[in-house]
Amino acid sequence: MVCARSRPTRRTEVLAVTVPAAVMLAVGLWGLDRGGIWRDEAVTFQVARRTVPQIWRLLHGVDAVHGLYYLVMHAVLAVRPGEVVLRLPSVCAAAAAAGMVAALGVRLARPRVGLWAGLLYAVTPLAGHYAQEGRSYALVAAGAAGATLLLARTLDGGTPRMWWAYGGVVAATCLLHELAVLVLCAHALTLALLRSPRAVWRSWTRAAGGAVTVLLPLVLESRRQSRQVEWLPVPDRESAESLLRAFAVGPEGAVFWGCVTLMAVGLLSGRTAAVTAPVMLVPPALLMLFSQVMPLYHERYVLYALAGAPLLVAAGADLLVRRLAALAGRPSRSRVVTAAGVLTVALVFVQLLPLHRYYRTLAHRPDDLAAVAALAAGAVRPGDPVLFLPALGRRAALAYPAGFRGARDLALKAPGARSGTLYGREVGPRELQRRLAGVDRLWVVAEPYALRSRWFPGDPTEHLKLVAVEERFTPRWERARSGVTLRLYVRRGPGTASDGGSPPSPGLPASDG
Repeated sequence: MVCARSRPTRRTEVLAVTVPAAVMLAVGLWGLDRGGIWRDEAVTFQVARRTVPQIWRLLHGVDAVHGLYYLVMHAVLAVRPGEVVLRLPSVCAAAAAAGMVAALGVRLARPRVGLWAGLLYAVTPLAGHYAQEGRSYALVAAGAAGATLLLARTLDGGTPRMWWAYGGVVAATCLLHELAVLVLCAHALTLALLRSPRAVWRSWTRAAGGAVTVLLPLVLESRRQSRQVEWLPVPDRESAESLLRAFAVGPEGAVFWGCVTLMAVGLLSGRTAAVTAPVMLVPPALLMLFSQVMPLYHERYVLYALAGAPLLVAAGADLLVRRLAALAGRPSRSRVVTAAGVLTVALVFVQLLPLHRYYRTLAHRPDDLAAVAALAAGAVRPGDPVLFLPALGRRAALAYPAGFRGARDLALKAPGARSGTLYGREVGPRELQRRLAGVDRLWVVAEPYALRSRWFPGDPTEHLKLVAVEERFTPRWERARSGVTLRLYVRRGPGTASDGGSPPSPGLPASDG
């Protein structure tokens, strides 16, 4: 009899985990090929295709925090470089994260809580967005969810070896992104809330200490590269509210308020809340607090905290159902209740479909480098000199070299792979002066801020680009795509008018009118 009852229970648990993972996989694959990559994905794409020694050299100058991810993607893109393949690891990681969120719900409460939580994670637009990013954040989220699951299993009486597995997963996750270390603070609060014995604290401290020790060299190197995140603003109340709306499945309306209400109820769910609430609350709170002194906060850096939100919502819903059933004096019918919860999640997904569709468009990203390259391909002729203002504007040419085929990069001294930089090393002002002297026709690919009068670059070469273009050349044609301006300049002086009003290539107008 025991075996007969255990089989359906085991099958139910397996279904509760695999169904959300499959749904997340489907959501991640939906619209994966957007027809273009944006700036951060372009960095992944061009760095991961370098040799391992070239990647290693780069990490000593910039992007050390993404080093392990670049090495992983180096192996992935070696199979077949492409935009879809670039995003596939994130899709798979998001599916794994949804499955582990469900597994946490199963372990901490019951199968229907795990099923509801995993499905909620899968239909949350924030999870879907980062599932389709060629960056490390979905992998970090999966690692943090895996570490939390290992912690829950270990607290349930796992073997001592599980502590080392836990420490290993935490270390690997932190090497994917160092700010994942804040999950250890969440886990420490969990141990405190559960009043864990000293032996557990000792084992956890050893495992956590080992992970932090592995992370220290990365922390020291990335601190030296902290200028890369100087653009981050100080988070405020609006930042916290925005994150809550992103975590609460729907950003507004009945879905948002329903999830927030159920989260509040879920805080009463005892052991489930002790594990999940710290994961959701502690990392964002600590990072926002630290960012008041040194801004480091961005929602993507705490994506892994999302795992706690659907678990609290599902736990709150389960607690509410059980209390209502107790008040009615009759037990709830498990299958009916489970199906009702699944149907509710499906209705939430239907309501959020417009947002999911928007997240799968190129308009949702900060830029579209494919569109920039297509614009250049229709205007820049082979042999034409091109200036990128500033140098990071070269990312469109690096991501889509066909759009700039044959163009002469006037300021480039050594490409990124050879110079150990992201966008290449440029010549000094004197050499650039010499190269500009022999040019009568010049294309400028400029970031939105670069052609504004208030931008004063500190780099001498960048400053010369700006001054030389403004003082020695006159604009004759311009187009903008995805915030990037492509402008044709001709040298001032005799003969300028005769070169002027004609379009740079057939079919393109002489001006924007």
